Amino acid sequence: MTTFLRSVSAEFAKIFTTRLWWILATVLFCYIALLAGGLGALFAGIQTGVISTDTVNTGGGAAGLGSIPPLIYSFASSVGYVFPVLLGALATTGEFRHQTLTPTFLATPRRGMVLGAKTVTLTLIGAGFGIVALAASVGIGGGVLSAFGVDALLQDPETWLMVGRTLLAMGLWAAIGVGLGALVPNQVAAIVIVLAFTQFVEPLLRVAASFLEVTAKIGNFLPGAASDALVGASIFTTANPAGAAPLDWWQGGLVLLGYAVVATVIGFAVSWQKDVT
Repeated sequence: MTTFLRSVSAEFAKIFTTRLWWILATVLFCYIALLAGGLGALFAGIQTGVISTDTVNTGGGAAGLGSIPPLIYSFASSVGYVFPVLLGALATTGEFRHQTLTPTFLATPRRGMVLGAKTVTLTLIGAGFGIVALAASVGIGGGVLSAFGVDALLQDPETWLMVGRTLLAMGLWAAIGVGLGALVPNQVAAIVIVLAFTQFVEPLLRVAASFLEVTAKIGNFLPGAASDALVGASIFTTANPAGAAPLDWWQGGLVLLGYAVVATVIGFAVSWQKDVT
């Protein structure tokens, strides 16, 4: 246990002695604040009548969106999840790129322990990114909703349960990033895979799957859909032509955890066990 805790401490030092974490965290905050603040103002303005639906093509106004605050707050994970994935992938692939695995394995020859310590560390840091994202979505978005006279639901226990589930989701996304980095040790390839899948491939698959009930049920097991189910709200689930029910929050969490475990185990077997120079 002492050796494992030392490994975790070393992994924290590796992350926090670089500029990568705070650059990603800063961009994450600004990105979510812009989305939550802008769309929060739009939806709240339409709901309260400050913004006329005649001036905006909303497809029927904000009525079909349901309760607005959860949607705004969920931007932290439904959009911001790409940042902890990138951090986890970069933290792992950086070990191969900069050849820091050699001294790491010399200090701690048990490679499984090293990968486990990295996973635990990045999961915690991913949850920290969740705090940053929620500060933007709840802080900025909630403030905008309140300014328009919409109840921000900050005294609703369900809001804070969603906040807790968001932190869990962001931590699991970082763990998935670690597994992906171990599976695809080439840093450029890992970045391309993360961005291509999260920004293009999965959104298209979710839209295509949503038109039929059978495919919509299969689409629920995509990582992004599982994350949205875990959190309990998402702008991406408001329009579902097939009307298929999403997974329960705990099912979504298990699916997301499964992706992290599978990617990490395969990555450990494929590349983490290889000789390093």
